Amino acid sequence: MPEMNVFEKINAEYYQLTSAEKKVADYAVIHQQKTQFMSISELAEEAGVAEATISRFCRRLGYRGYSAFKLAIANATAGRQESAMARQDGVPEDSVEGVCRSTYESDMDALRQTLELLRPETVRRAADMIVSAGRVLCMGQGGSMILAQECAHLFSTIQMNFQAVMDSHMQAIAASQLTPGDLVIYFSYSGSTTALLKNLQLIQARKARSILVTRFPKSPGAAYADVVLQCGSREGPLQGGSVAARIAQLYLMDVLFREICRRDPEGSRFRQEQVAEVLSDKHI
Repeated sequence: MPEMNVFEKINAEYYQLTSAEKKVADYAVIHQQKTQFMSISELAEEAGVAEATISRFCRRLGYRGYSAFKLAIANATAGRQESAMARQDGVPEDSVEGVCRSTYESDMDALRQTLELLRPETVRRAADMIVSAGRVLCMGQGGSMILAQECAHLFSTIQMNFQAVMDSHMQAIAASQLTPGDLVIYFSYSGSTTALLKNLQLIQARKARSILVTRFPKSPGAAYADVVLQCGSREGPLQGGSVAARIAQLYLMDVLFREICRRDPEGSRFRQEQVAEVLSDKHI
């Protein structure tokens, strides 16, 4: 797998940063194109931190200094600069055609990021846990609950032990009744909601296992999960629950589903045929 680009490193390390370093990270992520052209003094002024903080931040990400950090930003944004130039030379963004094109590129970028972050060994571990689980409960809060429902629906076509638990109170009750053979698949982009942390602590206390689908592998929730599947798509402060982020998480779900089917192709096909036959009566 290719090395993480600078923005993937920022996301991976975000919850380990100091409050001052987070200011630098937030500014760099929001102003990606602008940051690569700024001096360390300019960035310090814009982010409201000391120059020494920026130097420490760069070293924490594994760069020798600020110049190497700026070069990494330039490399990470090069493809998007070319795409933006192509739109300027072709379809304007303030048209329906431009909206279609820019939305497509955003969604594809989320998928590309997720593919770069995928680790085969992590997928194998998650699949092992699903295959060996007694019950598999799918959970999430807000928009993430929609993904949990989709996950339960998809896997129910090949396994009957999947169930989505939607209400936050019912999630807490279900978590408190888990056994060591049970598994929870939890969807949370941030990995840092209060309900998530409380439920994961309950799951761990019951000695059940958990798979967390999140953007941040070092988020508070990730510390309690047995396996973390990291999705792509960078969301700004005003983009909570973006479609691109959901597409990235759906892709991870589909990868897991296909891996389970690959392990038992005949059995999976037989059960899918049974489901298809039963549902055929539902159509006109």
